[in-house]
Amino acid sequence: MLSRLDVQGFLRRALNPVKRLVSAWWRRQSPSRQDRFATLGPLLSVVLFLAAIVSAFWYLRNEELEREAEAVKRDTEMAQQQLRTRLIENEDQLAALQRDLSNRAIDNLEFTQRAMNLARNRPEITHITWLNQRRERKVSVAAIGEQAESLMTLDGTDPSMPNGHAGSEPEKAFQTARDRRMRTYSLPFADANNTTVFQLQLPLSDRTGFTGVLIAEYSIEGLLRYAMPNDASSKHALAVLDSRDQVLASTVTAMPGKHIARAPINELAPMTPVPGLVLRGQGYRTSIGLISNTLFWMVMALSVLTVWMLLGTWKHMRRRAQVQNALAAETNFRRAMENSMLTGMRAMDLETRISYVNPAFCAMTGFAESELIGRKPPFPYWPPDRYEENLRLLQQEMQGRSPAGGSEVKVMRKDGSIFDARMYVSPLIDPKGKQNGWMTSMTNITEAKRVRDQLSASHERFTTVLEGLDAAVSVLSVQQGELLFANRSYRLWFGADPKGHAMLAGSQLTGTTSKEPAFDSDEEVDDYGGLPAQHLTEVGGDSREVFIAQLDMWFDVRARYLQWTDGRLAQMLIATDITARRHAEAQQQQQAEKAQVTSRLITMGEMASSVAHELNQPLTAISNYCNGMVSRVRGDNIQKDDLLAALEKTAKQAQRAGQIIHRIRAFVKKSEPQRQPAFAASIVEDSVELAGIELRRRNVQIHTYVAQRLPVMRVDPILIEQVLLNLLKNAAEAIDNAALPPSRRHIELRVVPKHTADLGANIEFSVTDMGPGLPVEVIERMYEAFFSTKADGLGIGLGLCRSIIESHQGRIRAENLYNGPSIVGCRFAFTIPVDIPRPEPTGAGTAHNTAATP
Repeated sequence: MLSRLDVQGFLRRALNPVKRLVSAWWRRQSPSRQDRFATLGPLLSVVLFLAAIVSAFWYLRNEELEREAEAVKRDTEMAQQQLRTRLIENEDQLAALQRDLSNRAIDNLEFTQRAMNLARNRPEITHITWLNQRRERKVSVAAIGEQAESLMTLDGTDPSMPNGHAGSEPEKAFQTARDRRMRTYSLPFADANNTTVFQLQLPLSDRTGFTGVLIAEYSIEGLLRYAMPNDASSKHALAVLDSRDQVLASTVTAMPGKHIARAPINELAPMTPVPGLVLRGQGYRTSIGLISNTLFWMVMALSVLTVWMLLGTWKHMRRRAQVQNALAAETNFRRAMENSMLTGMRAMDLETRISYVNPAFCAMTGFAESELIGRKPPFPYWPPDRYEENLRLLQQEMQGRSPAGGSEVKVMRKDGSIFDARMYVSPLIDPKGKQNGWMTSMTNITEAKRVRDQLSASHERFTTVLEGLDAAVSVLSVQQGELLFANRSYRLWFGADPKGHAMLAGSQLTGTTSKEPAFDSDEEVDDYGGLPAQHLTEVGGDSREVFIAQLDMWFDVRARYLQWTDGRLAQMLIATDITARRHAEAQQQQQAEKAQVTSRLITMGEMASSVAHELNQPLTAISNYCNGMVSRVRGDNIQKDDLLAALEKTAKQAQRAGQIIHRIRAFVKKSEPQRQPAFAASIVEDSVELAGIELRRRNVQIHTYVAQRLPVMRVDPILIEQVLLNLLKNAAEAIDNAALPPSRRHIELRVVPKHTADLGANIEFSVTDMGPGLPVEVIERMYEAFFSTKADGLGIGLGLCRSIIESHQGRIRAENLYNGPSIVGCRFAFTIPVDIPRPEPTGAGTAHNTAATP
């Protein structure tokens, strides 16, 4: 056997290669990395130790939870078995009472005595009731004696009584027991005392069939109290839940106003044979948890303290290395920045001696650094003819009275050339807050000055052009509400007040720096204020028409956002006077409205004979009824009921005539076009009612189809009715003039939803007749003004119809219907756009057939 020394020697020889590899790797690392590894090693060991302690505590805690879960499961199952045994024992005793009742071996008195004994021995049973097949109570016994006469009766309000309603749980159990002839448990419900109970119903039968049921009602709370084993209820909280996980009864009762916290351990078991009930057992940990363990916190505190100290050491070492690296980088950066910047830098001490210049300063003046360091005024880059001026500016700078915007000076290069420069002077303060000199920055502005002069000349030319425009041009600052520019036309109409800009823009831009608001308009604040100017200036201008009441003028306003010369976001408006054009458009609109009213009057004039015939029928009926009643009254040969019936018929005929006149008056009444929500079915109904007079005179039938669930249109209903009536009247005239047979004397009016690429969602109205159709040359010219195929036509009907439809952003078209080469009819259709993303499914529409009789 190997001795201890041999084993140690073997291990030493085996570990030597590893030690050499580690030593070689360690020597290859830089000192900073060695310091980092030396700090992270102890830190890692402390973290591993802390992880091991936490894992051990966690393992012990999980073991405890598993033991407690097993105990809860065991006690819950034991309680489930105890409750099931109790219910089965009760079933056996009730089954004996069921058999005696079925065999008629006992009477009501004996039943009462046996039921009372059973209820006293089983306090979970609230009452035992005997009902016949008609749900009539024969005997009802509780543990405290017989119940009140008003309970457990068909006329009572006891929810425990099967009452014939399908929603009652006792009724469902009664029907199940009656139909299946087997004992049945009901679902839990609330009895008259608002106590959650369930029933066991045992069917009674004899040779004649079903004779009733024996009902035993259980209190869930009583069952949990008297049938639950003490060992299980004393160790764990047990509760009975319904199908919705609501607690019906529990061995633990919460204090008033308190809520029982949910236990971490739960075990569920079905409460057979009762349906819909679940027994739940709950358990809690009894020992101190991981968070409450003092030993754990002591180990944690020591570990955290060690880690904190190691981290502090590591951060200190890291901070020192970072400071060293930052110092070197800052020095190199400053030197590179000074050498690469285009602005000349010059430093002077308190005696106005130059102590530093950067390469850019030397490149601007042409003098080397050695030629400038240590020099005192006058400096070599001062022009000889400006010594006194430059010396005065230098003394002003030394006194701290240098202009905030810098001083513009002339600088002479070493070769004698002159350039313009701007110098900014500021005190040079050391880290202790003491001034030890002055720092000057110099920028060559020769090219910038030339560009500025050119821009100034260009601005004068641009301003001259804007002043000569007839349109008002204004520019307003968005944030401050300040009027930045206004041309002559703007000043002529609005003066120098930014309120005019706001009225034209339709928004309120309130100044943030002025003492008073820029204006007190009621419009809203500009929504673009404060947004990035770059994105707003890329957006094109919009155009809108604005009416200014103070001037009684209309303006076409174009607005866009731009970035002002100082970087501020501004809004530019160009307002052109369009008052004359608006007046012309208003006159044109009035002429169109007059044409529409004239068209409706012409239509009614053409239908005058039909209207007269339509009114003659109810008026003739009224005359006949009145003459008949007068004759019978004079002969004293009329009863009161007959007189009332005749008066009612007379009133109906008068109402009929009044409706015809009201419909015609509403159609021809002159009114302003009014867009309003309207339904296609109502418009079709009114149009067909008006057109029916003409259709019946010409012996033409009309069939209408209106799809269901059509979207709401926003139109002028009278104008759309005018279009439909014109199309229906034209179709009826075409059929009548062609003397077509009855099989072709009908018109079809359809209203269906559509969706097209150019109009989107719309509703299509179509009028189809079986007439002779239209020639091709008529279809091409039928919308022309004063073109008509009728001998007495004015030629404005179809043109006006197209104007009405196009004013509603719709389209109208006409086409012939062919059967081979023969024309078998004509179809006029127009569409009205609606505001929905997609058309509704057409579905099953509502069809109406109206037979026109002469």
